[in-house]
Amino acid sequence: MKPMALAAALLAAAIATRAPAQDQPGRDLPQALGMDVTLQTDADDTDVVRVGVNLDADYQGPEEYLGLRLERVWFNPLDRGWKDRERVYLRAADSLDGWKWAATIGTDGDTVLGSASVHDEARFRKELFVERDLLETPEGLDRGLYYTFAGAAIDRPANDRNLVTLVAGVQEFTGDNVRLHARANFIHVLDPEQGLSAQVRTRWFRNSVPREADYYSPRWYAQVLPVLQLRRTTDDGWRYLLAGGIGLQRDSDSGWRRSGYLNAQVTTPPVTDGWALTAGALYTDTPTASGLGYRYFQASIGVVRAF
Repeated sequence: MKPMALAAALLAAAIATRAPAQDQPGRDLPQALGMDVTLQTDADDTDVVRVGVNLDADYQGPEEYLGLRLERVWFNPLDRGWKDRERVYLRAADSLDGWKWAATIGTDGDTVLGSASVHDEARFRKELFVERDLLETPEGLDRGLYYTFAGAAIDRPANDRNLVTLVAGVQEFTGDNVRLHARANFIHVLDPEQGLSAQVRTRWFRNSVPREADYYSPRWYAQVLPVLQLRRTTDDGWRYLLAGGIGLQRDSDSGWRRSGYLNAQVTTPPVTDGWALTAGALYTDTPTASGLGYRYFQASIGVVRAF
């Protein structure tokens, strides 16, 4: 069965199972149509353009939905020419017994792709996550190299003003390389009413087979990054995020050097009948999740029409 037909069949089966619990007699399930565009570029002249369309047959809001995602991605690795890929996903999100989960699982016709996560809302927050995607390098596109990254995170509040977040993960690449990840973030709330915090973000990873392919993979990598963050939600539901910092990073092949980070996001109030918009920009000169190089920039915009 082709990917599109398979996803449509899975969606139809899921809706048939879900409808009696969610629907009311004589009322159709709420629906939504969404579209998002993401542009990425880095210092190695690797450009990526990602366009996605979400078709939700059941949309209760940004944390409860069921539908299809159709995606087309254009890659230009090292400025060697554009190549494109098509993907189709089944996407869903909901909550159960105090846990919230979300999953976007699909295929590019060759292998399973996507991501999934589950977390609770307790003061001692726990999260599990997994993601799988294509390596956006020349060898990744030509040879079909993928990575799978799975891990867990916990938030441990010391008091109302101080929080520690710990993350541990394992990332397996096509081939023999396995990367171990560890992260620790220390957060001190400077002004709770304004959503202002000072943070120290630390990160470390180690590759079992360094330089196995053409993605960034030294024997080990480490980073220390102080960050100042402003996160606010207004009374009418608008959400804003502005974060930035300058720190240090190094790997097994070089000494300490500067590390920079800037992140800005804005999201309109969530809706179940009407329009919603989200936009963001990210700059960093540290490796991305797939281990790619430095000075990475990403801009994205998404719109949802619920009806």
